Parts: sequence; C-alpha cells; structure tokens
Amino acid sequence: QVELAEPGGGLVQSGGSLRLSCVASGRPLKYYFMGWFRQAPEKEREFVAGVSWSGANTYYSDSVKGRFTISRDNAADTGYLQMSSLKPEDTAVYYCAATTMNSLTQSDYPYWGQGTQVTVYS
Repeated sequence: QVELAEPGGGLVQSGGSLRLSCVASGRPLKYYFMGWFRQAPEKEREFVAGVSWSGANTYYSDSVKGRFTISRDNAADTGYLQMSSLKPEDTAVYYCAATTMNSLTQSDYPYWGQGTQVTVYS
C-alpha cells in the first residue's frame, strides 16, 4: 500500500500563490489515481482536484477551476497542487489521497495524507 505525506502549506496573502506537494512512499504512486480534498473550519471535507494515473486527465471543483492546477511526477512519486489567485475562502486543511479507482468521491479513497493547513489572509 501507499503512504502519503503533504509537506508545505502555510500562510499566504489573498491573491497569492502556493504549491502543495504530496510525497508517496511504499507502493509507487503510479498505481494510483490521486486527488486533493480540503476541509474548512466547521465544514465537510470536499473534493478539490483529481488527476489520472498518467497525469493526462485532470478534474476540478467549480470553486477552484481556473485557479488551481493538479499535476504529478510519477518518477518522483510526488503529486502537486499549484494554487493561484488564492482567496480567504480557500483557507482549509488540504489532504492528498490515493485510490485504485477512477473516482472523485472521497469515500473511494482508502489512502490519505495527514493534511496540511493553508491559511489565506486578506
């Protein structure tokens, strides 16, 4: 099985950019469809972005489309979430997750990182 860790995160001003990484260990990341999810205070965890095994197909929630870019480097066993034009409402704990299914539904993801805090201030 794969284990995931998300170094990065932090504090950024509104309108700024931040890149999150998701580092995989154990089974290579190339065997998994990868997603990013987030949970804001007092809200349910929600889907943010997903990327297929090869990286050829990407998926985004409406709230981040055009501002966030998901990508992966299977040779480095690392996934990324490039976040631009950040807004205070993007403040949340961000999680990377992996599944062997072609799915954007979080209940289909058995493998999760510990999460990293992103705080956007105005």
